[in-house]
Amino acid sequence: MAEQKHERALIIDFGSQVTQLIARRLRESGVYCEIHPFNKVDEPFLKTYDPQAVILSGGPASVTWDDSPRAPAEVFELGVPVLGICYGQQVMMEQLGGRVESGTSREFGRAFIEKVQDDKLLEGLFEAGAEEQVWMSHGDHVAEMAPGFKVIAKSPGAPVAAIVDPDRDFYATQFHVEVVHTPHGAQILRNFTHKIAGLKGDWTMAAYREEAIEKIRAQVGSGRVICGLSGGVDSSVAAVLIHEAIGSQLTCVYVDHGLMRMNESEQVVDLFREHYNIPLVHVDASDLFLGELDGVSDPERKRKIIGKLFIDVFEEEAKKIGGADFLAQGTLYPDVIESVSAIGGPSVTIKSHHNVGGLPERMNMQLVEPLRDLFKDEVRALGRELGLPEAFIGRHPFPGPGLAIRIPGAITREKADTLRKADAIYLEELRNGGLYDQIWQAFAVLLPVNTVGVMGDERTYENVLALRAVTSTDGMTADYFPFEHDFLGRVATRIINEVKGVNRVVYDITSKPPGTIEWE
Repeated sequence: MAEQKHERALIIDFGSQVTQLIARRLRESGVYCEIHPFNKVDEPFLKTYDPQAVILSGGPASVTWDDSPRAPAEVFELGVPVLGICYGQQVMMEQLGGRVESGTSREFGRAFIEKVQDDKLLEGLFEAGAEEQVWMSHGDHVAEMAPGFKVIAKSPGAPVAAIVDPDRDFYATQFHVEVVHTPHGAQILRNFTHKIAGLKGDWTMAAYREEAIEKIRAQVGSGRVICGLSGGVDSSVAAVLIHEAIGSQLTCVYVDHGLMRMNESEQVVDLFREHYNIPLVHVDASDLFLGELDGVSDPERKRKIIGKLFIDVFEEEAKKIGGADFLAQGTLYPDVIESVSAIGGPSVTIKSHHNVGGLPERMNMQLVEPLRDLFKDEVRALGRELGLPEAFIGRHPFPGPGLAIRIPGAITREKADTLRKADAIYLEELRNGGLYDQIWQAFAVLLPVNTVGVMGDERTYENVLALRAVTSTDGMTADYFPFEHDFLGRVATRIINEVKGVNRVVYDITSKPPGTIEWE
């Protein structure tokens, strides 16, 4: 838990798949907050955490169920503003003397609310009697408000779309304010934290950097730290931050598994050895990894093989270095949240798509995790604060298994080289066209499909390559990027002309709703 230097809000999680977005929106406005599951929040915790505002998240349960989750009663006795969202609204009503009914009123998707009367929560958004787009996702509805509450906004399917108890500063919305589909949802949350709770928004990356350096020095002392670099933004930012704190007491180990993007290993080595002068061990283990992956088609087996080999190689190199007391990891706040989630869901399956495994307890080292309070976009902001090159900080996400998850079916060195070249051309053209930074993630996929084509005067039987590019603000949902046909034609022509083994290029225009897994 962060030190008590900042104002703070508490988000009580009831299992919504978009709870993290509440925290992201709050932090974007400078408010430090943490997410904690409903069954871990008790009176001692509340006294220690001392929130200045509380938000009750949505969730998959129905408050009409006998065993449905409830908010700790102490929350309503803190004397601080409370905001309930969707399930949070319903649980607030149920616990404070209202009544919720199930199944007679449903709204899923885009809806329009009408402001009934002015209030600080909706201040500056739209006039009374006007409509505002929001995002609904509920099967239950509030049939009777708790005493003291009044309606400030309604919709055709939710007569109590937004309500307030002005005497206690208790607020609730049936719609999800945290998602981008509620266009002014971030402003509603800011109204709650800044205008109602009176928070100033004093949490910045500059302050986080200073405090993190102090914590690292206090934890490590004169000890030595070893960090496993993946080539990604998270471990790289963690390494640079730790190096700023303790200098040469840090040694990094970079394991090249042969499934990185074009020239990525060279870029990582150059950045850390030449630019930052950080002690770095570079291990080329591509033959080992590709040998073990030979003939393996199942995507889950691929990830497990890569994860186990990475651990084995890293552990071997750590023993060679000797004497390390601490193990640095680029753990992010979403990892922390999921590890203590109160309600099960699809996250474990989805998360395995991105991860290749954790380092074993038998290494007997204390963990140094300076990013464990941050989301991905905050890690990028910290990287900029630390002076990492923008070309490195702004790189699209690249999950641990690397090219392995972009080669459905069996992996060979030839396939990896083919995909690497095609992917590099695709990304180069995105940068040449000024499109790279408009896209959240773009990559090529070498499909396990061959097609007959004619190239010049010869018939070919070669691979089909798929291109994917999506826009996203949160990584939870995504939509395809609307390329111009001329751009796609230029990329396809270059790939077919310059990459041997590809005779057809297609563009995937599938959107990604929450919780889906790409390409497997």
